[in-house]
Amino acid sequence: PEPVNGIELHNKFKEQATRFGLEITSEDVTSITKKQLGGINVWQVKTNGNTRHSLSVIIATGASWSKLDIPGEETFIGRGVSYCATCDGPFYKNRDVVVVGGGDVAVEEAIYLTKFARKVTIIHRRDRLRAAGILRKRALANDRIYFAYNSVPEEVLGNDFVTGVRIRNVKKPDDYRVIKTEGVFVFIGLVPSTNIVRGLVDLDNSGYIITDRDMKTSGSGIFACGDCIKKLFRQIVTACGDGATAAFSAQLYVEELKGETYGDFGYQP
Repeated sequence: PEPVNGIELHNKFKEQATRFGLEITSEDVTSITKKQLGGINVWQVKTNGNTRHSLSVIIATGASWSKLDIPGEETFIGRGVSYCATCDGPFYKNRDVVVVGGGDVAVEEAIYLTKFARKVTIIHRRDRLRAAGILRKRALANDRIYFAYNSVPEEVLGNDFVTGVRIRNVKKPDDYRVIKTEGVFVFIGLVPSTNIVRGLVDLDNSGYIITDRDMKTSGSGIFACGDCIKKLFRQIVTACGDGATAAFSAQLYVEELKGETYGDFGYQP
């Protein structure tokens, strides 16, 4: 079958959920706090436009890509610097690009970019890729992929758009060189988007939400799923499974509250 990219899959999920009656609103959540309504503990969710109260909340805030924090990176976001090959890859047909990173995602994205780019250079701080063996083999066998090992980017160069990236050899601190490129794709790890629940649920040292196998957190009535939780494998298929589990667990949690002045909150068992 033909592959489905993330955006297409998202839209299909949204269409199906809407068809089954799910109400979807686009708002930014600004705070989640515990409140009491009619003697019942509830969660108050404030957004940039509304305040809602719920017996249960599912956190699916995901994670964002870590940034390089080097000169030129912020300046050229959207003008050559990208964190999404699927989104921006088609804009680089027959052009030279670089990928920063050496893990599974970085190598997968580099391979994907060869569908469009003339040349893809992987910049990695170590002397070999960290990606899984099968991905390393595919990358090494691809004649459009080149490697800048033992190197880190120091500056993104350009005028109106990216024209190059200055890199430094980590084993020879004074050894700098410039790679001419029109695109810089950054895949150096994730930062969980969990500040909204900090102090409400337990997080690990990296900021990921700690859950049990039922997606239950340490916060009563709060469940979490996807890339924002502590887990081994971060892929769409596992996030979907997490989401299904979290939804079912939240449903069971709410149903267990029936009969405990439940109707006073405005719900009908």
